[in-house]
Amino acid sequence: MASTKSKTRRTQRSAPTYPRVRYMREPTLEFAMGQKLAYPRDGLFLYGPVGDPRDLPSIRYGVIGTAQGVQRFRRWSASITRVIEIPKPGLRSREVEPQHVPFPGFEQAFHAAWPDEPVRVIDDLDEGELERILKIDNRHEAVRGAVDVYVARLIAEADRMENPPAFWFVIIPEIVYSLGRPKSSVPKSERSAGVVSITVARARQLQRQPTLFGDDEREAAVYQYATHFRRQLKARLLSKRIVTQIVRETTLTPDEFKRESGMPIRRVEDPATIAWKLCTGAYYKAGGKPWQLANVRPGVCYVGLVYKRSELSADARHACCAAQMFLSDGEGVVFRGALGPWFHTDSRQFHLDEPAAANLVSMVVGEYERLHNAPPRELFIHAPSNFTDEEWLGFQSACGEETNLVGVQISDAKDNVKLYRPGGYPVIRGTALETSNRHAFLWTSGYAPRLDTYMGPETPNPISVRVARGICSLDTVLADVMGLTKINFNSCLHNDRLPVTIRFANAVGDVLISAPMDGEPKLPFKFYI
Repeated sequence: MASTKSKTRRTQRSAPTYPRVRYMREPTLEFAMGQKLAYPRDGLFLYGPVGDPRDLPSIRYGVIGTAQGVQRFRRWSASITRVIEIPKPGLRSREVEPQHVPFPGFEQAFHAAWPDEPVRVIDDLDEGELERILKIDNRHEAVRGAVDVYVARLIAEADRMENPPAFWFVIIPEIVYSLGRPKSSVPKSERSAGVVSITVARARQLQRQPTLFGDDEREAAVYQYATHFRRQLKARLLSKRIVTQIVRETTLTPDEFKRESGMPIRRVEDPATIAWKLCTGAYYKAGGKPWQLANVRPGVCYVGLVYKRSELSADARHACCAAQMFLSDGEGVVFRGALGPWFHTDSRQFHLDEPAAANLVSMVVGEYERLHNAPPRELFIHAPSNFTDEEWLGFQSACGEETNLVGVQISDAKDNVKLYRPGGYPVIRGTALETSNRHAFLWTSGYAPRLDTYMGPETPNPISVRVARGICSLDTVLADVMGLTKINFNSCLHNDRLPVTIRFANAVGDVLISAPMDGEPKLPFKFYI
């Protein structure tokens, strides 16, 4: 009896007490020759990308823009073939900030040739014509007209060329950026009349009460196109499988754009940082793999759920659903699911019914099996809201017994949780405040030892990570989330605040509802970013 009591006391002492603070180590990334480092720029500078150089010997890209825009791109393109130094220290500082890494030149960083000439150049777009179109009073008509200019040329080239570019640099003048956004407005004195006379209210009414001959519906179709240039362009090129990298002219040659006072019209990052970001995106969109997570468990698949409602829909519950699948090597695929009444007005959350949930995960598992000849060992579904019994049954029905299915709820912490530590910097990135064995507040932004600083303007807030369904240790889930904040190939940052499964959900959803959808419901992630 005494030994039994003693054993009970030892078990009680070893059980964790909550809340408790933990530290999750900074995940490492893998580069060429199996080398591992925490910072993408370090790894690319020292070793190069993780992929085999023979798989992508040269970058095939095209350029479209105005004559001036393409000339600016050419000057920038020439600059990335050589070393771009990091910013010099300020007058009050003698040391260079550690987050800055010189850009060694494209070929040195990515082990692929950067051609002097693009595969195809379209440089005859008229900036004056774009401005005229964008100043049409009806914003839907204006933005769709501006996108038409680019889409028509890109599709014509794709249909004409036997071996088109892997992706296109779309160089936009500042007028397209400033007037090609939802909240942009044109002064009344500069507005011009368009051809669309139907209002958005009438277009919404036609969704419920269509006319007999459909003439009004054809004119009202303009409201199916978003008033955001970038999102609409991406959406309308999906069916033609055209990948784009959209760049403002002011990003390429900021010194050429000055105010009357002589100051730049916008503040941009230093040339080395811009080169790191644009070139990493270019390498990825050309088909390369810049890096991958190191020491990842085999057979793991991550899925982020995406929901978006269209403003034109007559039914407030009607929403578009999609799934973003990411593998351990960082490659992503977006699956479009069914449109349906997924938004629940009572809870203000999105949830699928059982058949739609099963169909979505069935597509994901099918794609994983196609790539790996076996189902995933572990399938993690990430979503900002909890999972209903109905949709979870649908997810489970699409997974075989070989797959451990886990539902993880990831959202901004609503409890205004703050954590402080002594010194001049906030908590270390990777700090976790566990409240139970299934929930923690995780600081994915904070002081980063490699950068020797905190890359933020104010005290960082944590994200809430909860193992909502299924069985998996919280430590494993938190480590996975930390890793997934480091595979944003559209940039070259130390980390994002949110994992890639959640980080791009809004961006993907915005593209999906920005134009009428047709074509394949499954496309690589690079088409959307």
